Parts: sequence; structure tokens; C-alpha cells
Amino acid sequence: MFEKYKDRVAFFVVCILEAHASDAWQTSANLRDKVVIASPTSFEEQGEVAHSCVWNLKIPFPAVLDDFRNSTETAHTGWPDRLYVINRDGRIACKSNPGPYGFKPAEVADTLARLVETRP
Repeated sequence: MFEKYKDRVAFFVVCILEAHASDAWQTSANLRDKVVIASPTSFEEQGEVAHSCVWNLKIPFPAVLDDFRNSTETAHTGWPDRLYVINRDGRIACKSNPGPYGFKPAEVADTLARLVETRP
């Protein structure tokens, strides 16, 4: 979808607070995969974590950071992870179920196609 729409749609990863920080609650999968990240204490550290995630996962679009109150996650239920399409009016046009198993890429693709085709 990114390749198809990258010239007409803005794509972002919204980085919310780390759910499995090494100084909070850690999972065995994170330990096994050596994804051991402490809770950032500054926006600089949070930006470094986001950059590392985008770089290591080879995500071809930028990350934006939630604040330390986790306002975006709280307002839009972003945890554990979700896909959103936001229309030109700033309204949610599509919201996936929690991922990765709740993602339905066809719904996102249909929404993007509809929004791009009806764009003035």
C-alpha cells in the first residue's frame, strides 16, 4: 500500500510508550530476540528508540512520537498495535482490530482507494 499510495498519502508510525520496557514488564520473546529497551526518559531517547525500530524493521516511512502521558494511545487505543486511516478532515476512516492478527489489510486498502479516488 505504501508503494502504491506514497505520492498521494502520508504514512506514519506513531510510537507510543514501550509496553515491555526492560525496567517495567519484560516478555520472554523480547529477551529471546534481544529486544531489551528501557523506558525512555527524554524525547531524545524516545526518538532514538523509534528510529531504531523503524530502521531495524525496514519501515519506509517516518515515525512520530506520542507524548510521555501516552495521550495518542489513550485517545485512540493504539496498543498493542493498530492500523488507522485518517481522512483529510482528521477523522478516523478505518481502524483495525489489535494487531498483528487483527489487521485486515484489505479493509485499509479499500479505504485508501475510496479516499484517494474521491479526492478533489
